[in-house]
Amino acid sequence: MTETKKPSFLGNLTVQIVIAMLLGAFLGIYIHNNYDATFAKEFSDKIKILATVFIRLVQMIIALLVFSTLVPGIAKLGDVKTVGRVGGKALAWFFSASFISLLIGLFWVNILEPGVGLNLSNIDLSTAAEVTGNTKSFSAQNFIEHIIPKSIVEAMANNEIIQIVIFSIFFGLAAASIGNYAKPVTNFIEVLSHIVLKMVNYVMKFAPMGVFGAIAGVFAIKDLNDLVFTYIKFFGSFLVGISTLWVFLLAIGFLFLGKRMKSLLNHIVSPLIIAFSTTSSEAVFPKLTEELERFGIKDKIVSFMLPLGYSFNLDGSMMYMTFASMFIAQAYGIHLDVGTQMTMLLVLMLTSKGIAGVPRASLVIVAATCGMFKIPIEGIALILPIDHFCDMFRSATNVLGNALATSVVGKWEGEDSGSE
Repeated sequence: MTETKKPSFLGNLTVQIVIAMLLGAFLGIYIHNNYDATFAKEFSDKIKILATVFIRLVQMIIALLVFSTLVPGIAKLGDVKTVGRVGGKALAWFFSASFISLLIGLFWVNILEPGVGLNLSNIDLSTAAEVTGNTKSFSAQNFIEHIIPKSIVEAMANNEIIQIVIFSIFFGLAAASIGNYAKPVTNFIEVLSHIVLKMVNYVMKFAPMGVFGAIAGVFAIKDLNDLVFTYIKFFGSFLVGISTLWVFLLAIGFLFLGKRMKSLLNHIVSPLIIAFSTTSSEAVFPKLTEELERFGIKDKIVSFMLPLGYSFNLDGSMMYMTFASMFIAQAYGIHLDVGTQMTMLLVLMLTSKGIAGVPRASLVIVAATCGMFKIPIEGIALILPIDHFCDMFRSATNVLGNALATSVVGKWEGEDSGSE
């Protein structure tokens, strides 16, 4: 029997990603400090192409991966009753986690008051136009239109995860109800999922390159000294909030998974770093699927839970939304009583579902919510300069939250094999 060779230290993907992140930061800082702003901007635009290549490679397989894993997953669950039971547990977890994440953001922004006394004189409000121009698409009247697909082809072409999930659920339930007659189709789709997962291995080899380009591009054009001194209160307060959320999530993980929580963290460290570096939790969807199955969660649970989680369970983004909305209100001296704040929380909880894959989705929802509560929408410009760095933390938090939700529901369903 041949012995499987473990990858060398430098051959480890996580190590490669960390090295790429450090090299990218050093290169970006060097360019920023030694060249003029025009050259730095040109360099940033060109080096970010590396990140674009990686993210587009991932996006290339997202739609097929969601469809080809979710349909067999539902079919394997057996019947509508089982799907309803697992789905009910999933949604109960998602909404509970979302509510707690929103509350944590609301708590810390009221305690630390990062927006109070902020000087608005030097803020360029024109930078908010890109975000505020998209708020119409997230009004309450268009919410249903956003989550229900009118064409699965269009949904796949646009990588609308929530729409693909909705179609796949109906397709999987129909296949399960037919029974053995549908097996040739579900078997074909399952084979397709294995092919797509093999593609994941090839795509992930580009991850260090993408991380290098993303980090170098950002640091080349961001003046760290200005950012630190201008936004230290906002960013510091945000880190307190996101750290509290991590402590809560990890505590819940140890409560439900016990000693296996450490093993789960070992499995998802690479997806966490990629999400942190590229500010895209979507970029690690395929890798996270693979790692959760290696952790021991049965494929039918992973394939059912993870696509749902990416649509309904964005813990880091949720915490940021209440924090950012209240920060803008504080900056403009607008007082919101407790009742109004709780109403805002519930609005955010509903309107934020199904935003996966939408560029700057968190900011768009924040802008829309501010408009509903008579808070100046252009206040988004206050947080745009530092939003990228906040996005790094909330993207990684989204990955942790979804990995945890999938693992816990897998254990509840008795579909956690405990294998490593």
